[in-house]
Amino acid sequence: MKNLQPNEFAPYYENYIKLVPEQDIVKGLVQQKEEILHFFNSIPVFKHEYRYAEGKWTVKDIILHLIDAERIFAYRALRIARNDKTALHGFEENDYVITANANNREYESLLAEYESVRNATISLFETFSSEDLLSLGTASNGSVSVRAIGYIALGHELHHKNVILERYL
Repeated sequence: MKNLQPNEFAPYYENYIKLVPEQDIVKGLVQQKEEILHFFNSIPVFKHEYRYAEGKWTVKDIILHLIDAERIFAYRALRIARNDKTALHGFEENDYVITANANNREYESLLAEYESVRNATISLFETFSSEDLLSLGTASNGSVSVRAIGYIALGHELHHKNVILERYL
């Protein structure tokens, strides 16, 4: 299913997309939800607010970033699938993290919110027809398809999981 064409995503998303195995988007979202919840639950409490360097995000920041980004990806997918031709702006992830105050939240609350958002994304992608998945729109100044957004969401999460494994644990 991942046979994406060059006009379906901007080059800077390729690093995320290539992390995702060839798979059905919905099945990938479901499987990844269980895996990432298990992963986040395995992180020791003393690492939840750990920063590997000055100014870097904590694990809590990363979880809330994943939640925010997934909401934005799903919103983009919805708009494009519904044939909305409005160009969708990007977002400044660092500004979001600063104002989100993830470190003032309970870890379990972040995981519960993550699960709710992922379930909503799964529900949304379950409604898309094969034609919807091929719909093209513009987001962050680049052409993107609905199916590419699904793979970007999956790959984005894998990217951050890898960062946590390499730099936090």
